[in-house]
Amino acid sequence: MKVLKKLIIPVILVGGAVGFYACTEKFEDLNTDKTKLTSIDRSAVGNAFAAAQWRGVFGDRGPFQLMESLFADLHAQYYANVAINFPSDRNVMVGNWLNGAWGNFYGQQIPPLLVVLDATKPGGTAADPGIYAIASIWKVQMYLPMTDYWGAIPYSKVGNGEKTVEYDSQEFIYKDFFATLKAATAELEKLKGRTIIGNNDQVYGGNVDRWIRFANTMRLRLALRISKVDPALAKAEAEAAVAGGTLIDNADDAFLKVTANSPNPLGGITEWNEFRMSASMESTLKGYNDPRMSRFFSPVAGTTNTYKGLRNGYSQVQLGLPENAAAANSNVAAAFRDAARFNTPWGIMFASEAHFLRAEGALNGWNMGGTAKALYERGIELSMRQWGITDAAAIADYINGTTTPIALNDAVKTPAMTNIPVRWEATPARQREQIGTQKWLALFPYGFEAWAEYRRSGFPKLYPRLNSDNTDVPTTAIVRRAPFVIGEINTNKAGVDSGVQKLGGADNAATRLWWDKP
Repeated sequence: MKVLKKLIIPVILVGGAVGFYACTEKFEDLNTDKTKLTSIDRSAVGNAFAAAQWRGVFGDRGPFQLMESLFADLHAQYYANVAINFPSDRNVMVGNWLNGAWGNFYGQQIPPLLVVLDATKPGGTAADPGIYAIASIWKVQMYLPMTDYWGAIPYSKVGNGEKTVEYDSQEFIYKDFFATLKAATAELEKLKGRTIIGNNDQVYGGNVDRWIRFANTMRLRLALRISKVDPALAKAEAEAAVAGGTLIDNADDAFLKVTANSPNPLGGITEWNEFRMSASMESTLKGYNDPRMSRFFSPVAGTTNTYKGLRNGYSQVQLGLPENAAAANSNVAAAFRDAARFNTPWGIMFASEAHFLRAEGALNGWNMGGTAKALYERGIELSMRQWGITDAAAIADYINGTTTPIALNDAVKTPAMTNIPVRWEATPARQREQIGTQKWLALFPYGFEAWAEYRRSGFPKLYPRLNSDNTDVPTTAIVRRAPFVIGEINTNKAGVDSGVQKLGGADNAATRLWWDKP
């Protein structure tokens, strides 16, 4: 195959304590030189896109563990660590783990998508405006967690054929995201009602109308993310996204299909017994009498209805106590474990999130097509129904609930996480916390987005770490980003230096991202 461009491939170093697995080629191998971006013909486009989707959600359990489970999921406090030798729950940004996540993205995950984009662009070997538009939307989906982890990253210069690959600022990347989504939806509007790519699209089966809604919801998500740093642009992008049509009901929800060869990535790592329900989840779910608790988590082993979580940031000594052992705390629900992981699709974006975003936008004074209260309550209803809670009376009782998160009877006497009920409150400050808390629940188990929104909004009011082994991030603070990785420092130092210059602060875990303003 003809070589078109060089692709940066950072060195991948992985600590022995982590169960890392290389890509297992869930889809037909592209048979490319792993250091090159290679051209393909039309017959290979569908398969390459399917591979890009699977790899794009860190589908293999090794990359998923390194990128999401060991960092985002813990910082979002969906789970707490129970593995005694794992320090990332104490704010340690373990270099080898992050290096493995970064290296997999640039070396294994993004190349298939770049191949598709190069082939289907105007003048490409398999030029197709519809497929190019959908692949462009997926590019935003893939790059978003990367820039929300690190800030400045290699983006526009990837594949430049040079030894040095300059980093783009997060501001540049976000604005390019908006432009990309706007152009892609404009192209897909010409194809409404059609199906393209077909079964090679593992999310929507090539349904153009749903890809338009997905793209607009992504645009809305990004708009809220930048609402503090650039409120005028945020308002314009959010209103355009809602006008174009966001995810409206659960039929629009984006799930990645799973198979015997490509299981649910969360289910793929649960057997390693590295994490359990967090104290934040326990306080909230129990306090609200939330019927989703049994959909999210399992009872403690050997019990039928006992749910227990633990605080984030326990020391190694504390993790050795019987009450903090894996067997004494709630694992994820059975739908994510064992044989079920081959049948439970992986959630990517939900209509409930779209409504919570619109609710917050309405509080900002933006035209979101409804009141903040109505959108908030509809978001709750959609999340309940997504998780199989269909009784209208039960949903109404939850929406009108006045109970609040509870204190926990644990060794450290954990207080209630917060004091807000579910029922809509009277003041904007309380309403914003309600929206953020319910959105956090509705995003489960998508830790990437939950951690980003927690950093951006401060909601929900998660517990502070009990211990921090990171001198840059004491227990009174939170991790704001991941430091740049050793593989890049060794192979692309000038590029890393360009990234540090664009951070606006030191290359450590305390520096806020561009959109992350107090």
